[in-house]
Amino acid sequence: MTSKYIPADRLTAWLDELAASNRVLVPVRDNAAVAFQPYTGGDQELVLDTQATTPPKGSVFPASEPLMTFEYRKDEENPGKVDVAVQPTMEAAPTVVFGCRPCDARGFTIFDRVYNTDGMRDHYYAARRKNTSFVSLVCKETASSCFCHWVGEGPADTRGSDVLATPVGQGYVLEPITEQGKALVESKTLDNATQEQLDATAQVKQDARDSLGDAVDVSEAQEALLRLFDDMEFWQDVSAKCISCGACTYLCPTCYCFNITDESCGNQGFRIRSWDNCMSYLFTLEGSGHNPRPTKAHRLKNRVGHKFSYYPGLHEGLIACCGCGRCIKSCPVSVDIREIVLRAMETATAETKAS
Repeated sequence: MTSKYIPADRLTAWLDELAASNRVLVPVRDNAAVAFQPYTGGDQELVLDTQATTPPKGSVFPASEPLMTFEYRKDEENPGKVDVAVQPTMEAAPTVVFGCRPCDARGFTIFDRVYNTDGMRDHYYAARRKNTSFVSLVCKETASSCFCHWVGEGPADTRGSDVLATPVGQGYVLEPITEQGKALVESKTLDNATQEQLDATAQVKQDARDSLGDAVDVSEAQEALLRLFDDMEFWQDVSAKCISCGACTYLCPTCYCFNITDESCGNQGFRIRSWDNCMSYLFTLEGSGHNPRPTKAHRLKNRVGHKFSYYPGLHEGLIACCGCGRCIKSCPVSVDIREIVLRAMETATAETKAS
């Protein structure tokens, strides 16, 4: 597929073109945060030089969405009989997400194995996934909280992206990755990339990868976390400063848990799906009052174990973390998942040697 080049001053024209037939989401300033919001035109100031505070997870898996409407209707001939009329509510408008990071787009490959397989398909998720394209921006610089290379990725990872955009000179080189991406860059607004621009693209990617340093081998984490499953002294120690606020889960591109509630007024109502937070006490609270994860230590064990042990165990070793670092950067008490994983491997190794 032919790579394209777009000068920065033509970016608005291209986005206008895309917005004519798509819902376009772009990173913009939202008070102190940077979030993905609908593109409204050239007067909108895009934030492309830093990672967005929130990932574009909601583009495919909304934070809250109505799954269906329902209405109780009495039988006119038999007033004692009540029927329920149910109507699915599915919205899956063609969407382009522009300016996310490669790690953000790859997060959906974690979702896909849960919500979009031959054996199990969430039709709401699958419809949006099919109709959403991602133009991911290669990281020109990385942050101290980034660790995508630990989990087998990099600042220019293509998995999950449809187009990879690399900052070069006063513009961007656009590399189509999928057929959807190829269709996005078939525009007269774009020029064919020159060999010089392609060479510069390769250098930007290499410099970004080099800035991360050597990757830490976390291949032993899966077994180490299982070994420490019942070691509550370890989990109480690493969770001591956690305040169970759940920021890590809400900002995570790969967290996919949800809750379902019914909200009604009179005879009509909605069934709503909303993101849920495994760090909350209510997450596993049973109707009997029993909670199998009664402390934050139990809940943090589940969160870290799911990403680095349970999910990989079910999905051919694939780690359910994209290394974006948001849970590290935005944690109000500086809980660092990297430190927990490293300590788990070190502790498990020490216990093995001692036994």
